[in-house]
Amino acid sequence: MVSKKMLRRRTAVTVLAVAATVGILGAKLVDIQVVRADALQRQSVTAKEVSTPLLGNRGDIVDADGTVLATTVYTYTAAASPKDAIAGGRDKMVEAAAKIGAITGKGGDAVVALIDAALKADPKSQYVLIKSGMDVGTFDKLDKLPYPWLTFTKKQARSYPNGAVAGNLLGFLSDGGDSGLEKSENTCLAGQNGEETYQRGADGVAIPGSTVVQKQAKDGGTLKLTIDGDLQWFAEQTLAQQVAATGSKFGFVTVAEAKTGKVKAIAQWPALDPNNIDATDPSYWRLQPLTDPREPGSTFKALTAAMLIDQGKATPTSPVLAPYSWKSGNGADLHDSGYHAPLRLTLTGVLMMSSNTGMSQLGKALSDQTRYDYLKKFGIGESSGLPYPDQSDGVLHPVSEWDDQTKYATMFGQGVSATQIQMVGAYQALANGGTRIPLSFVEGCEHPDGTVTDIPNAKATQVVSAQAASTTLGMMESVVTDGELKKQLQIPGYRIAAKTGTAQQPDGKGGYLPSYYVSVMGVAPVDDPQYVVSVNLGFPTTITSSAAAAPLFHTIMSQVLKTYRVKPSTSSPAGYPPYY
Repeated sequence: MVSKKMLRRRTAVTVLAVAATVGILGAKLVDIQVVRADALQRQSVTAKEVSTPLLGNRGDIVDADGTVLATTVYTYTAAASPKDAIAGGRDKMVEAAAKIGAITGKGGDAVVALIDAALKADPKSQYVLIKSGMDVGTFDKLDKLPYPWLTFTKKQARSYPNGAVAGNLLGFLSDGGDSGLEKSENTCLAGQNGEETYQRGADGVAIPGSTVVQKQAKDGGTLKLTIDGDLQWFAEQTLAQQVAATGSKFGFVTVAEAKTGKVKAIAQWPALDPNNIDATDPSYWRLQPLTDPREPGSTFKALTAAMLIDQGKATPTSPVLAPYSWKSGNGADLHDSGYHAPLRLTLTGVLMMSSNTGMSQLGKALSDQTRYDYLKKFGIGESSGLPYPDQSDGVLHPVSEWDDQTKYATMFGQGVSATQIQMVGAYQALANGGTRIPLSFVEGCEHPDGTVTDIPNAKATQVVSAQAASTTLGMMESVVTDGELKKQLQIPGYRIAAKTGTAQQPDGKGGYLPSYYVSVMGVAPVDDPQYVVSVNLGFPTTITSSAAAAPLFHTIMSQVLKTYRVKPSTSSPAGYPPYY
């Protein structure tokens, strides 16, 4: 029997032991929770904390009606931790691989081979790529599988729902570089990535409830265009058909509002599909109506005529005897496109017959510097101001560099080069009472908070008087009412002003090749100008004159007038006589 003395002794020893243990644990807790708390916390976080980006969405690009032309989608990458996949046994890993292979389309054997190869290289491997570039549907199926060792990352990609519609204008994003509005309007479109952290367990799986957002992501803005997506599609389809029908190498169509300068369509063929840029020759990736200047040819004559009227140097009935060939006496040797007997033309007739010799004789009433200054105001040799990368200003040499041939050639569109968009801008001035409003195809940027940054209004330029502009359009009507292409150009019910152009391709050696850049540019209706349409075909083979472009002009202008319900004309053509 234990004595009371012995019991008290055991109790005391037990109490002392417990006290000692508590003391040791308490000291340890104080050391962990107080003395070394910060250091241990940092060490713990460093060991387990994983940082991942929160992606800010890149903004959409939409047309004038809000139809999405470019948007952001996500692609997903699936990866596995081989060490953890095999931890439950090979049979279970093979079974899982079969399910993963069926969903991804790789097949179970291929997934097993990937895991085995990773383990062979490193028995402790925690990463092997299973499949990248997956869509959200495939990701959702994989994400529902009960395998914590299967992990995912996502990546932004751009999608263009309408394919090649406005593709050259929109541009693209790629590892090799950016282009188009995707590049020039990146400030509006780009999102800002944020960051989140989470705690990861030893098995590589995120610990539930451990995610902390360190920095919120910000989405990019929506870029609003002036482009009419339906008209753009129509222009591209009809352009492609006419390029094929005429054996042309390429073609352009641009439609602009006369009173605002807003571009409603700017088509090119061959066209770029930003979803598959490799399907198009890289030389056609850029928007050539802005980047590739060419000698415009006889569409330039309308500008010279407007200068003459504005300066009071000629009237629509000013006479000129226009032979097939004419020499200036100072070195210029000029001729018309086809042989003819001398023609008794008025300035109106010079436009209708597109006579180089007639325009040269009338145009010499203007000094070289005067014409140069007018061309600058028309926007020739000047930046368009449009937000598109790598566009060209064209070529307009200083007057000091003009020889006598250039002096006259620049009156009818040779010895000078311009992009199609520059010529559309010049004709917009004629259609808008002589006032050139810089063209635009971006309406503004709508930010995620609802605020809108408008594109600043560019300064308008009074190029010629309203009277000179109106008179020039009246003279251009003769091309439609009495010219040789009148049957192709007339649109019943509407007064149309147009000018054709057939420009030879320079050979780069001071001469010309036997191939032509053909155009028709026009304004309608003349009594209340609403739209400017320009069509261009590059080097057609079945028809080598502007007759190749005339049917396309008629189709596009007719569609424009119908689409926007433009009221028919209520007055008669100016009726200026082409002959004296």
